[in-house]
Amino acid sequence: MTIESIPGVFGLRDIGGMPAAGGRTRRGRLFRSGELSGVDDEGARMLRAGVRRIVDLRSDDEVASAATAVPGVEIVRVPLFLGSPASFFFEDLTLGEVYERMLVESAASLVTAVRMIARGEPTLVHCTAGKDRTGLTIALALSAVGTDRGAVVADYALTGELISHERRSAEVVRLRAKYPDSRNAASLVTESPAPVMRETLTGIEERWGGAADYLRTHGLTADELAALRRALVEPGAPGIPASDPEGASL
Repeated sequence: MTIESIPGVFGLRDIGGMPAAGGRTRRGRLFRSGELSGVDDEGARMLRAGVRRIVDLRSDDEVASAATAVPGVEIVRVPLFLGSPASFFFEDLTLGEVYERMLVESAASLVTAVRMIARGEPTLVHCTAGKDRTGLTIALALSAVGTDRGAVVADYALTGELISHERRSAEVVRLRAKYPDSRNAASLVTESPAPVMRETLTGIEERWGGAADYLRTHGLTADELAALRRALVEPGAPGIPASDPEGASL
């Protein structure tokens, strides 16, 4: 059994093997998933064997209701939402609008999360569903080191594809009852469409010049950006041309 097949963890996967400028993303270095409260003792043992740090992007309320318990692994809390996630439903935001808000209002937290990845130890990033906060953080880190755009977008889209029909249907029923006036509630919880991340990354380029420039603008240093690249990219492996700094392939 591999770390990616730990029971009770949704969407757990290694981000390695993607084409990147001058190489490919390293395997065994960056993982992503949904929340980890369902991990049993054997699952915790497997995580300890493959992960040195867990970056938890959830709010205090989310952590209180579904705590992570993996003894022996450093857990770093970096809450990404400012305020309650429920506000997105009441304001009826689209996924793209949620990501735009996070990029502006949670920039310092996004940089902190990426900084944890740049330290180089095997790191698992997660939120509750492992879809939006995790998806944006991972996309920023990968894009900043020149990972192929198509691969970044495909990884983001995969999370929504992994949600079962039964779970999706149950969530739609629950959300319609809880937020009857929200047209976008179901998509916020159950979808990760490729065009949304593609448009988000394009918006970052148009506003800040790209993911690397976004991170630098909000506090990541040149040395930390170089460390991020060393942490995530295996040089010399077949990848995309090193002259493509933002992995702009679509």
